[in-house]
Amino acid sequence: MADPALPGEELTQERARMGQPPVAAATSRDRGQGPFRRLVLRGARVIDGTGAPPLGPVDIVVENGRIALLKKVGSSLATIKESLRPPPGDHEIDCHGKWVTPGFVDCHAHAGVAYHAANGWVPPVDYVYKLWLAHGVTTVREMGSFNGLGWMLDQKKLSAEHKIAAPRLLAYAYFPAVNDRLKTIHTPDQGREWIRALAARGADGVKFFGAPPAIMEAALDECRKVGLRTGCHHDQMAVTRMNALTTARWGLTSAEHYYGLPEALYEDQVVQRFPADYDQSDEYFRFSVAGQMFGQAAEPGSAKWKAVMDAFLELDFTFVPTFTIYDANRDLMRARQADWHRDYTWKSMWNYFQPQRGGHGSYWYRWSTQNEIEWKENYRLWMAFINEYKNRGGRVCTGSDSGFIFQIFGFGYVRELELLQEAGFNPLEVLRAATSQGAALCGLEDEIGTVEVGKRADLLVHDHNPLTDFKLLYGTGAMRLNEETNQAEWHRGLRTTIKDGLIFDTAELLADVRDMVRSSWDEEDGRPAAAPGSDRDSRAAAG
Repeated sequence: MADPALPGEELTQERARMGQPPVAAATSRDRGQGPFRRLVLRGARVIDGTGAPPLGPVDIVVENGRIALLKKVGSSLATIKESLRPPPGDHEIDCHGKWVTPGFVDCHAHAGVAYHAANGWVPPVDYVYKLWLAHGVTTVREMGSFNGLGWMLDQKKLSAEHKIAAPRLLAYAYFPAVNDRLKTIHTPDQGREWIRALAARGADGVKFFGAPPAIMEAALDECRKVGLRTGCHHDQMAVTRMNALTTARWGLTSAEHYYGLPEALYEDQVVQRFPADYDQSDEYFRFSVAGQMFGQAAEPGSAKWKAVMDAFLELDFTFVPTFTIYDANRDLMRARQADWHRDYTWKSMWNYFQPQRGGHGSYWYRWSTQNEIEWKENYRLWMAFINEYKNRGGRVCTGSDSGFIFQIFGFGYVRELELLQEAGFNPLEVLRAATSQGAALCGLEDEIGTVEVGKRADLLVHDHNPLTDFKLLYGTGAMRLNEETNQAEWHRGLRTTIKDGLIFDTAELLADVRDMVRSSWDEEDGRPAAAPGSDRDSRAAAG
């Protein structure tokens, strides 16, 4: 067992005391070609991640993992001039009639979730990594390093060295100063010392849930001094003393989810109006009442609304809304019956999602129509703020927080793209949030996020234009009617994921995941039912 004082290991040691098994780390790579000295992608239509429209046909030359040349080779596929084309590469990908985008950045994710241990075999992290890569996620901001910072830093190193099949990993450690059971920091000086030690260990940032105000302010100040970026899920037990605007003024980099934002918008109260019988430890209370937060805040367009938004904009603050992780609250039946659960949801995860006392996010034991109505209104107001913030120049990034509440890795990320479009983002703005905006939040805007010469080769090759329908990005694909056969078909758009010059076939990754999931279920199966008439294995492989 690690030294109890070692920063970033507090939660790991608590789980060990509780007898929870660790998540199996990835140790080797069984997928991915390259990286090659010279890789050439031929004839692509490029959507570069800046918000600019598609342009092509373009030949993309990658040398030693970086984009070395973008060469427009014609005005259409029919007018390509061979004389304009760059010389051959050691490996080439035919992108004629295809689209290339930057790789996606998941700004709020967890690499393996040990919470599921109580319900059976914990998914190995290879399951998570392959689902991410199969859905185009090439960079992950791991928010919490809940398997231990040492574990996460080792996985980060192996990914960077191409020794495992995984996205680029950024390790943010959990700040232990708000939960009584895990709290080890009790003074501002202890907080500063912990932050300095964390930076010395090589962390990329800190995930806060809140803290007593003096400790929180000191820790954020120390993060700024040592160069650590920060995100905060404003815990309801801490947000009454500091909302998202308070912490933004203290130097917080990004607000995760939406907690703390409604409180900044309250006009005739400071604290949310809780029912008299409320109990934060009851997950049903926690999440049903959370759906009433924005309904108590200032109206869109009001003076208070505009003043709060102006303040966030002046601070150059970032929101990572993670609309996807609460999507089931608006329509539980839809989330439970999603097309992918049967073949892609690990058994212990599926079991954990079911109603249970004490399970985080498993609060369905009396979920009602009224709860869903309240959450739909909450989303309407929340989305209005986020869309207006984007329109006025604020940074909004994509994050999934998958592994809970009927959302699984990769699929949950694509759902976030759909929900940003629902919020009012046009498709190019959605892709911008998923790529260049995420790179900027992570401090990697000079390395990734756009298709530009000099940047790392994080590229996605799509058979279909993703701007037409983000459902094409799902591993299951999007349902389409074949007019000749009058039969439904499933069209999947993402064909190839390139991370740092390493080439992954998404169909191979998805097949691996299906095999893993089958092995997690017993012979009696018991998996979620397939949709009527579906053939999941052949459907997932459809072009």
